Amino acid sequence: MRRLPFLTISIACAGLLHAAGARAEVEQLSLLDFSLEQLSDIVVSSVSRQPARLADAPISLYVIAGSDIERAGARSLPEALRLAPNLQVARSDGGNYAITARGFSSTIENKLLVLIDGRSVYSPLFSGVFWDSQDVVMEDIERIEVISGPGATIWGANAVNGVINIITRNAAGSQGALLSMDAGRRERGATVRQGGRLDDGGAYRVYAKAIDIDDYPDAPGVEAPGGGMERRQAGFRSDWKHASVSADLYRTSVYRRGGAEMRGSGANLLGRASGALGDGGDWRVQASLDHTERVQDGTGAQRLDTIDLEFQHGTLLGRRHNVLWGGGYRHAWDRVKGGTVLEFFPADKDLRWANVFAQDKIELSSTLRMSIGVKLEHNTYTGMETLPSMRMAWNASPTSVVWAALSRNVRAPSRFDRDFYLRNASGGYSVAGGPAFVAETVRVAEIGYRAQPLPSLSYSLTAYVGAYDRLRTLEPRPSAQGAQFANLGEANTRGLEFWSRWQAAPRWRLVAGLVLQDIDASADPASDDRSAAFGVATNDPGSYWSLRSSHELSDTLQAELALRRVGQLPQPMVPAYYELDVRMAWQPRPRLELALSGRNLLHASHAEFGAPATRRMIERAVSLQLSARF
Repeated sequence: MRRLPFLTISIACAGLLHAAGARAEVEQLSLLDFSLEQLSDIVVSSVSRQPARLADAPISLYVIAGSDIERAGARSLPEALRLAPNLQVARSDGGNYAITARGFSSTIENKLLVLIDGRSVYSPLFSGVFWDSQDVVMEDIERIEVISGPGATIWGANAVNGVINIITRNAAGSQGALLSMDAGRRERGATVRQGGRLDDGGAYRVYAKAIDIDDYPDAPGVEAPGGGMERRQAGFRSDWKHASVSADLYRTSVYRRGGAEMRGSGANLLGRASGALGDGGDWRVQASLDHTERVQDGTGAQRLDTIDLEFQHGTLLGRRHNVLWGGGYRHAWDRVKGGTVLEFFPADKDLRWANVFAQDKIELSSTLRMSIGVKLEHNTYTGMETLPSMRMAWNASPTSVVWAALSRNVRAPSRFDRDFYLRNASGGYSVAGGPAFVAETVRVAEIGYRAQPLPSLSYSLTAYVGAYDRLRTLEPRPSAQGAQFANLGEANTRGLEFWSRWQAAPRWRLVAGLVLQDIDASADPASDDRSAAFGVATNDPGSYWSLRSSHELSDTLQAELALRRVGQLPQPMVPAYYELDVRMAWQPRPRLELALSGRNLLHASHAEFGAPATRRMIERAVSLQLSARF
């Protein structure tokens, strides 16, 4: 992997150390500047696409604040998502992760919806996310709202096990210049950003970001020959009072040891507008264009162009009803060129999704609320799907809420489910699509309790059960060689999610999280599933927990410690492990920070995911970070 030019970085550092204390004012609020009451009053938007207090949200929702990400020193989205106690994050190699909520973990996970500023980054190729292609400037993240559980009525199909909504700051909050750099043994990165004001009262920011990652070894003490990832990205955002527009473009190269290079590139454009109405209602429209390309020599290539349109309108009906309704249309032009082994038939396909939804939030009394809604979503493969949900919330006291929910959602078929063909050595197909594959379904019941019994203590507790049906299996083809995808799998899940914040001292905060889960996946008696890797396989721990300490040792010195334990993964087996991350940050000047970070400090290396023959050993790492604002 090519290293960032050391001389250039050194010169830039010297200039910024001189300039950091003498330029424009940039206010940086610490996490500990906010009381727990203020954190509970954070306004979130992922619950109903309308502003709502976190403390009252009738859903299992955790908010990662932008200050959490900066204090932890996370330099990528997957590493930032480790801060959410209701997410299971496992690194499989230098650039790939298995990220999920409530089970069914895989590097091609297909039951979690991910959005960046409301723009879906879901791939219709496999109903998941290519994490090596998704990035933002970490310092520009305002918050990440992480929902565990179905987001049916609001977010639609594929929000089966959860929703991750990554929300970046308004450009007005990114003024002045920023330079951020980090360097360690295997990972190096740099970000530059400039923000300013527009003559018409708006604000803007532009940025460029680069990251290089060398891959991890296959076994302890065995150096990784070649392999790794490099990504280059740039973009802008402009904001006005009622509108915003943003765009990004990127290029990614992933080098697989023993395989061909994967080259990816893409660009997106997002526009939004919103406003208030005289009757107390509001409206919002959003449109996005997205272009991606992925090429791997000998394997295949994909070119995907997508247009996405959304509209919503909220209105008050009387004193008790807050009705939200809207719809959307998405069209994707997918062009796939197969290789010598993998093919898609048809190679070129137009995909369409259309939806309408309505939700009524009803104030039954001063302390009791109900929300009922339904979404009708039409997709290219299975036609119309119905996605209903119902939620109840009761404020048992001024500082607590009890809530319950019933939901049904689906995972609509992807191109992988219907159109994927795998050629065998004899010239036939060992996998020949899934012509009859239909949507996977889930029905979930949840009950939760959120409270702040003391000004210094808050916590959230959620229990859930889920019933999955028509899960993907790989079955023998009738009257033919090979196999094809079918819907003969099922699963029953149950679990408990808990997290808590405790202000142990004015400058010391502890955050703890625990997930207990049981996932019982099986196949129909008529099934002859040929491949657990493609089928109903689920490789999830029975439990995982984390404990994070944020401590301001002085006005200029901060310490962040994060201890986590992940239980054993059953198949393929990955041993349970403990790990510790530590970061010490020093601010010699108000807008200059130097930090030393140590990750995975309890072991020289450990495995987090994957089969023994292909998984990487994630090593202990130390890195130095510099961030200057001026």
